[in-house]
Amino acid sequence: MRVLVTLACQECKQRNYTTTKNKKTTPDRLSFRKYCKFCNAHTVHKETR
Repeated sequence: MRVLVTLACQECKQRNYTTTKNKKTTPDRLSFRKYCKFCNAHTVHKETR
């Protein structure tokens, strides 16, 4: 039931990370504060389609 999702930086729009999520328990989009090597800072990364 877990699916692979891609996380993109909200500042520079680069797709930096992949993770898995359970669609049944988490139907909305994920967002994390993670390090972006392009921005050289910790920024919000949100799930992309």
